[in-house]
Amino acid sequence: MDEYKACNLDYFPENILIDVLSFLSVREVVRAGRVCKRWKRLVKDQRLWRLVDLTTWKGVTSRILWLLLRQYLGCGLRCLRLRGLLLSARGGTFLSESWLKALSTKCPRLSKLYLLHADLRGLPSCQLLPPSLQILELRGCELPREFFNQTSPASSQETPEATSSVGAQQKRRDQKGKGQTSPSGIGIDTLVLNNVPSFTDQHLQSLTTWERLRRLELRDTFRVTANGLRSSAAKEGVCGVEGLSRLKFLEIGITGRQGYQLQMASLGLGAGWLGLEELSLGGKEVGPGLLCASRLKDLKCLCLWACTLSKMQIVRSCRMLRGLRRLEFLDVIFQPPQCPPVVEGEGGGGGGEEQDNDEAAGGDNNNDENRTLDANDPIPSLRRSLAALLPSCTVVFTNCSVQINPD
Repeated sequence: MDEYKACNLDYFPENILIDVLSFLSVREVVRAGRVCKRWKRLVKDQRLWRLVDLTTWKGVTSRILWLLLRQYLGCGLRCLRLRGLLLSARGGTFLSESWLKALSTKCPRLSKLYLLHADLRGLPSCQLLPPSLQILELRGCELPREFFNQTSPASSQETPEATSSVGAQQKRRDQKGKGQTSPSGIGIDTLVLNNVPSFTDQHLQSLTTWERLRRLELRDTFRVTANGLRSSAAKEGVCGVEGLSRLKFLEIGITGRQGYQLQMASLGLGAGWLGLEELSLGGKEVGPGLLCASRLKDLKCLCLWACTLSKMQIVRSCRMLRGLRRLEFLDVIFQPPQCPPVVEGEGGGGGGEEQDNDEAAGGDNNNDENRTLDANDPIPSLRRSLAALLPSCTVVFTNCSVQINPD
């Protein structure tokens, strides 16, 4: 018994101690390194610095970022989440060019960067971000006008005559079609913009130069218009497919502030979009987007979220989507079907004949199944209608409800 009383954390293997420290926040891990020399060495283990979340650490300054980068962050970093000083009364510079260059050198495996309330107007271009990034998520950030522009050393060394010549333009198009990118090209394949008011059609047009962008999510980007989306869509051009030709997933949703003029950017889908396989519409963009979804020939998955829909509106839109393979409703409020008044003496005989036919075919079991579906599905009749229109499509309801008619 005396041996067990004398045991402490010093007797634990390092792997177990690292697992225990992994449940702590970044600030607590840094404090734990002050306990002893052994813990100081353990907290620098790269297994503790794969996913770094600094959004909950209030008061993070550039000085703290430099301290973390020099002493803790390394080749094990995969995901980094930062909170800027945009909403802070203190203000000041948060991300500098020198820190981003040092981050690129010391963390060559960083694949995801999440920035919250960061003022990026001090950065000339997103090419200063680590080239290993694959996912970039911006929430509540401020952007400069040319933040998403991509420039290469080869293009900057060209003379104006060569730049304006037809041969140089044809050469660049050929390199784009073959997938040849410059060493300084942007390798981001997923871009998420959430509540970024400074994102405009000009930024969207700049994304057409990105060679690897496959997933684009636009949430509460109020300044994106239908014309901007139409000009950036993948379409047949003089020298092949132009625009966001590699894009496979697009999300458009407006659910935020009141008082903004509704741009209805999803109307830009009416011109078609080559290669677009997945579409997600939310909020005020669902209605206009459903009107134009039939023009997307390659569409396979459709997700509708945070909106109010009626059965007639959905059925009419899905009649033109024969190639759809998955239809998902997320946080959708369904309007109750409007049943016409029934006149006495009409339809009585027909209903009796149908009931007799169901009983002859073993309708008792079918009625039990229908009752089960009615209890689980928000609108069972909608599921039956979609099953008839889209027999090879999977329909999913998640957190949906039916609006109660007070009458």
